[in-house]
Amino acid sequence: MTKLTETLTNQLVDQASRRLFRDDELNQWFTGEQFSVDVKQISALLRNSNVQRGDQILVCLDNSVAYLTVMQAAWELGAVVHPIAFTTPIAQLEVELKEQEYVCLIMKDSFVEALEQKSEFAIANLELNTMASMNLFVSTKMLNRKHLVATTPQEDDLAMILNTSGTTGKPKRVGLTHRLLNNAALHDVVSHEMTKLDTTMVIMPMFHINAQVMSCLSMRYAGGRIMTTAKFSGSRFWHQVSDNQVTWVSVVPTIVSILLMNDGAKAAYQEHKNNISLRFLRSSSFSLPEHQLVAFEDQFNTQILEGYGMTETTSQSTINPFDAPKVGSAGKPFGTELAINVDGQLQRTDTEIGEIWLRGDHVISDYLDPQPESFEDGWFKTGDLGYVDEDGYLFVKGRQKEMINRGGEKVAPAKVESVLSDLAVINEVAVIGMPDDLYGEQVTAVIVSDSQLDEETLSEQVIAYAKNNLATFERPTQVFRISEFPKNNTGKILRPKLKEMLVMQHV
Repeated sequence: MTKLTETLTNQLVDQASRRLFRDDELNQWFTGEQFSVDVKQISALLRNSNVQRGDQILVCLDNSVAYLTVMQAAWELGAVVHPIAFTTPIAQLEVELKEQEYVCLIMKDSFVEALEQKSEFAIANLELNTMASMNLFVSTKMLNRKHLVATTPQEDDLAMILNTSGTTGKPKRVGLTHRLLNNAALHDVVSHEMTKLDTTMVIMPMFHINAQVMSCLSMRYAGGRIMTTAKFSGSRFWHQVSDNQVTWVSVVPTIVSILLMNDGAKAAYQEHKNNISLRFLRSSSFSLPEHQLVAFEDQFNTQILEGYGMTETTSQSTINPFDAPKVGSAGKPFGTELAINVDGQLQRTDTEIGEIWLRGDHVISDYLDPQPESFEDGWFKTGDLGYVDEDGYLFVKGRQKEMINRGGEKVAPAKVESVLSDLAVINEVAVIGMPDDLYGEQVTAVIVSDSQLDEETLSEQVIAYAKNNLATFERPTQVFRISEFPKNNTGKILRPKLKEMLVMQHV
């Protein structure tokens, strides 16, 4: 056993009769014993299909408690789980199958018909406590495998493969070991003050690092309870929190914005506020505008903790302390070394803006498809820009590749977006560089707004506000209004796609 598998097994043994897991779609709680029975069934099927240590399993499921049983069963065998988005089209699945060698696929029902036609896979089915019907497709090569060696996983064996968010190009494959997952979960438990009295609601997609480690794995390490939901619902959020005594939820800023604007959500909060035990929301992915953070905490009497992390760091790297949060920052490093690379020099405190470098016992040392240029002396070069203030708080200012070069002046989109987001007529804003013959790039504000103002008047307001609040080189010279941003599955704006859309529309 590794520390990871031992911890997960012990939780189920120690709390066999406690209702630990709730699947909101099934409207059902499951005890540690019921969950354990499912883990054993899946493990037995995988073992009988000759799956062994080091084999890769592709998983494409909707959010569910059953997802967690698959992870644990595979890890106990030493298999490597690669979760992918449950919205993956069949064409993209075909690409995955060609590029990588998977011994087993665990798929949602919509893929069954297509996969049944493939002779290289034999279908198996399990009836579980946590899922009425789980579809497993086992490679026929594995069924004929000989010379099997029964070995247990080791700390530095791969446990999970995740694709990065892919906002600036093809997603990279990140391999996370048993050791990295264990270390990250331990850091998250301590930094978020999790206990067995906590219940978290998982609304982030479970193919993502946030849900896998920040919510599920850390909560299991703390001995607390987990409730899975198929997707976020603004109108149902406070009902779910109240009915299940949820104490914390990991979210992205988009969810905070929806809860602030959604009339159904606001009404539900008023109805249930006397029965709400929410300690905090943990927000990540990109920084919340200050006025939204303050408004949420005032309106819903719930603290928001902002942090910074990524797949390559097995979730979190920095977090705002409960007792000393600094609005606008991503908090302080926790279990992590952090430095800012400014012109080749590493700065630690009261720094200039530069590239954020990280290292620690939860940070990868390379990608599965090696990219040595992203690593140096044990440091991971994040590609993100930021600075650390005199108190040690990190402020993230965007991606290096997103920096706008306006006539030699470098403009950080995150800073401009933060300023413009204070305008009441703006719901969402993204700042990008559009091609310009004279300056190279124009600072361009792209906004989503439900204002009744016409586009010309709206643009004039944005430009006038920027004139009073931004340096000359930072001010947008053009403003475009669109109905919605192209985003990935975790809510990040796909800037290259946005830029491509606008170039096509305005050439």
